[in-house]
Amino acid sequence: MQFFMQLLSSLISLYMLLILIRIVLTWFSGVQFGRPFEILSSITDPYLDWWRGILNLRFGAVDLSPLVAITALSLAQNIFSAFARYGKISLGIILVIILQALWSVMTFFLGFFIVILILCLIAHLLKLNVYSPFWRLINSISQPILFRINRILFGKRLVNYLTSIIISLIILLVIRIAGGFAVWQASLLLAKLPI
Repeated sequence: MQFFMQLLSSLISLYMLLILIRIVLTWFSGVQFGRPFEILSSITDPYLDWWRGILNLRFGAVDLSPLVAITALSLAQNIFSAFARYGKISLGIILVIILQALWSVMTFFLGFFIVILILCLIAHLLKLNVYSPFWRLINSISQPILFRINRILFGKRLVNYLTSIIISLIILLVIRIAGGFAVWQASLLLAKLPI
């Protein structure tokens, strides 16, 4: 059974690598990769499209559903790997793996939005030309986050743009730090579950 679990873990790792290659190749629009790319697409696209159909994680030109797709594979790979390593696995270890995988996705999103808000802050402070395509993309990603945080904190009151960015950055950083500590503590408790 341990060999079978290790085999599954290895196959999932290989599939994740194929998905990463597929994602990187999409960054080179207009380049023709030929038949190997078509084969790669036929292997990876059904799985990626399934996640895109379930989740709507598109922010402007950025689609984050592949991150969730890879996280789900990573979660399965970690469970199979732990089972292969120890010959058995407890409910506590499975819960720790799930919790850490979910927190990993959450930290990616938090980090992504923190970087976006820092770019907005820099653009605002330096009075950069925010009408270029790059800054319009950054703005289209930042606006939903700023809007939601402002609605939660201030309701319908209007808030200065600079204040909105700074408060949103502080909130995201606090969530990142406090959440990391909470996940660490919860992981320690869950790992001790005897089941």
